[in-house]
Amino acid sequence: MKRIFLSLTFLSLLFSATAQTNKGYEIKVTFKPFKNQYIYLGHYFGKTYPIIDSAMLNEKSEAVFKGDNNLNGGIYLIGYPNKTGFFEMLVDKQQHFSIIADTATIGSAIKFENSSDNVLFNQYQQFMTLKGKDINKLREAYKTSDTKKDSTAIGEKLVKVDEDITTFRKDIIKKNPGNILTALLMTMKEPILTGRLKNPKTKEDSLAAWQYYKDHFWDDVSFYDGRMAYTTFFEEKLDKYFNQVVVPHPDSVIKELDWMLGTASINPEMTRFLLIKFVNRYLNQKYMWEDAVFLYLFEKYFAQKEHSWLTEAGKKVITDRAYSLMANIMGTPASDIELPDSTGTMRSMFAENGKFTMVIFWDPTCGHCKEVLPEIDSVYREKWKADSVNIYAVSKETDGTKKDWLNFINEKNLSGWTHVYYSKAADKARTDNNIPGYSQLYDVLSFPTIYLLDKDKRIIAKKLAFEQIDDVLQLKLKNQ
Repeated sequence: MKRIFLSLTFLSLLFSATAQTNKGYEIKVTFKPFKNQYIYLGHYFGKTYPIIDSAMLNEKSEAVFKGDNNLNGGIYLIGYPNKTGFFEMLVDKQQHFSIIADTATIGSAIKFENSSDNVLFNQYQQFMTLKGKDINKLREAYKTSDTKKDSTAIGEKLVKVDEDITTFRKDIIKKNPGNILTALLMTMKEPILTGRLKNPKTKEDSLAAWQYYKDHFWDDVSFYDGRMAYTTFFEEKLDKYFNQVVVPHPDSVIKELDWMLGTASINPEMTRFLLIKFVNRYLNQKYMWEDAVFLYLFEKYFAQKEHSWLTEAGKKVITDRAYSLMANIMGTPASDIELPDSTGTMRSMFAENGKFTMVIFWDPTCGHCKEVLPEIDSVYREKWKADSVNIYAVSKETDGTKKDWLNFINEKNLSGWTHVYYSKAADKARTDNNIPGYSQLYDVLSFPTIYLLDKDKRIIAKKLAFEQIDDVLQLKLKNQ
């Protein structure tokens, strides 16, 4: 299988590997036609491919990967010289075995000695390769079929190929209980809907179908099986579950995280995988409500706990992000801002008296701000002002000057807003006195950053794009 070794994600670099214990491993590799070059041993860790060992091929194309500690079970990779590609193998209880491979026949003729797991895995891969070719041929034929009869016949053949694959997998599972390939195939399974659940006709049927699918999504999957962390499809299954099955609400997500982490807690590798997966996922939120999920993860699983695999740099990234979010959780009161306007008069954000307050952090040297702020002003004059919306605009000093700020306001005639200036000196004065800066309190990572507050200055929306503002406002007005 020709693929490129991928580097770890940025945050994954902040986590260190965990050593395994016991008898050690010894994997002898003959890999033709390469000679006098390094090959590499790696494994999947979700969607990343960390390299854990290297070995030099001799004149006979032979090399040995050897270590004193057992490898964690999972799907491993033998990487080509220069990391230009790799082929897969299984590692589980059998950790002393040999591989004979040649790039000329890499897809069909890899030979394993003293590894029944990989003999079975090789048979499975060859079967799936053949069935994949059959499927591709049938799909091409379907595109060019001339009659409905031909299309129907091809469709029936596709169904038959799918049934053959299902039968082959079931046969492996039945004949090889406890085998790593069996565990992998069982993890890949999904719930099968039948009857009214497959073709729901009412709202009740649709709800019942969703509930059945959710209840059985993880059948036969062991969250304490650390081998699943060393695959790609387990992470893909996780993503599908959270993206398509779990209700998008912090309480629902947190309940699932706790269940998974609680079940996985007896296995250090799976616990490590899940914590890295979840903290990566919720570090930078896709949706406004996800801030509560990240803070929950931090407070329960990181704030008062030490993890041997978490580097100091990683811990700092997680902790700093949590502290930035703590002051601006959805539904909580926003922090007051008090800064000078163009006359030097201090203006408090809490003094804004409208039904809604729009807080905008921006920079007059920011190209996107130059486009968005006049658009906001246009809609503000047309409708938001009449809806009792006040705008409190915080210009953050970066590369520009106070003059740039004033010139932009005057040129674009941004009147009716409360304009304040947040200088570098003002920011430094706060941080020097161990007072969080306004950028930290409002988690300002880019410009413009837009918040919407209610009359009591509670956060009702944050990190809004211009296109979202009116939709949120109209919804809030409708529900008043």
